[in-house]
Amino acid sequence: MNIIHWGIIGCGDVTEVKSGPAFNKVPNSALVAVMRRNGEKAADYAKRHNVPRWYDDASQLINDPGVNAIYIATPPDSHEAYTLAAIHAGKPVYVEKPMTLNYASAQRMANAAAEKNVKLVVAHYRRKWPLFKKIKELINEKMIGEPGLVYLQFCRPAMTKEELAVEKNAWRVNPAISGGGLFHDLAPHQLDIMFWLFGPATEINGRASNQNKVYAADDTVSGNIQFENGVDFKGNWNFNAAANKDRCEIIGSTGKLSFSFFSGNSIELVTNNQITRFDFDLLQHVQQPMIEKVVQYFRNEAGNPCTAEEGAEIMRWIGICSNCT
Repeated sequence: MNIIHWGIIGCGDVTEVKSGPAFNKVPNSALVAVMRRNGEKAADYAKRHNVPRWYDDASQLINDPGVNAIYIATPPDSHEAYTLAAIHAGKPVYVEKPMTLNYASAQRMANAAAEKNVKLVVAHYRRKWPLFKKIKELINEKMIGEPGLVYLQFCRPAMTKEELAVEKNAWRVNPAISGGGLFHDLAPHQLDIMFWLFGPATEINGRASNQNKVYAADDTVSGNIQFENGVDFKGNWNFNAAANKDRCEIIGSTGKLSFSFFSGNSIELVTNNQITRFDFDLLQHVQQPMIEKVVQYFRNEAGNPCTAEEGAEIMRWIGICSNCT
């Protein structure tokens, strides 16, 4: 492939700024087609973003001869079907997180890609953010000594009835569509960074409950992960809290790193009783650094920035922590 000609399946809100425009901003990449079941909305998106073609049928986009790569940005319940269809058509896939509904589905996607020798990347795009690359650099350079403990706390108030009446919010707490609740929507970002930083896990356990009972999905989750390298992770998520909290601490033998995943753009390094702060600019398109690496991978210029097997492993962790299969 000289130029990656992308087709998007599911040109909804997540693609408006976070990802969609980036496909035309990285080298050797162009967005040439979009699909949404609502043809009127697909046409509107194509017009606003100067996309040459639009569809209201995914099979038509997948089989468009001018499309040679597929980005799947629909809710998770359709990720597997669309991914398998694209793989069957021989077209590489970049699929949104969470990779799919559950671990079994993720395994089927990974197996199909391997059997057909078609490239598949999972959109754990925070791996390529300067902030998280700096965290990895500080850990590798032993700036906090040997990492031993990770504490993660994420809390936010319960969604109101008015918020739940909005479609883009409602599906996220419908397990049939999302696989679970807001934990399934947000924790993949956090757990993937833990995997990326510390590697495979030897032991995982967790529990989940529905405290507020406003929707069908659980709204509180706790999880513990023991990594092969000895790092111990403890995480708590509460989507029924009185206040917002978004904090992760990586504690080492000689220092500590503190940062947030969704509400800040800085890292605080504490070592030798000194505090050093690293600040980062907001990214205009949060997926652009990852999309650039995906394009390079599809062009055989670089390795896979997040493999299907890695994505499936994160689905396994999520399932164990939230008591979902």
